Amino acid sequence: MRVNETPRYDDSINETGCCPKFNPEGWDNQELHFKDKKFVRAETISAAHIPINMGKVFGRVHKHIEAANAMNIEDALVLSRDLSAFKGEHLFAVHDDVAKEEMITLSGDYLTKVFEGPYREAKHWLGEMEDLAHAAGKSPKEIYFFYTTCPKCAKAYAKNYVVGVVSV
Repeated sequence: MRVNETPRYDDSINETGCCPKFNPEGWDNQELHFKDKKFVRAETISAAHIPINMGKVFGRVHKHIEAANAMNIEDALVLSRDLSAFKGEHLFAVHDDVAKEEMITLSGDYLTKVFEGPYREAKHWLGEMEDLAHAAGKSPKEIYFFYTTCPKCAKAYAKNYVVGVVSV
């Protein structure tokens, strides 16, 4: 992949009116290379790793991203990770600055792995992402997950794809 490029996000099938049906083709076992890739950074409150205010935070962020015309759907990517049992971090890929939101950039190399299963498996996927980095001869740093559909849409599509992304 070229610098700052992600696999294509195919939004052509949307039977729910909410999340498009995720097509995992091209997302598994990829190497991503970011150089000052722009993201909106937002935090959510959690209780024992279960987000409490995710809908409100994501709604606000999406509204601001749309107002700034700062996202390309084919390059859609939201990286999430738990900072603690009580706080989550979410990075929304954008191509321009977004007013009223915290902007950050990421630089470095990342490896991906596609998982399919319930959200509760994320604790096991963390170990698999560490193993993926070690198998590539790298040391794992931050581990993010790209939750490709909300729980309601995952149920409707009968598949819950999650993309692990590890910084190496």
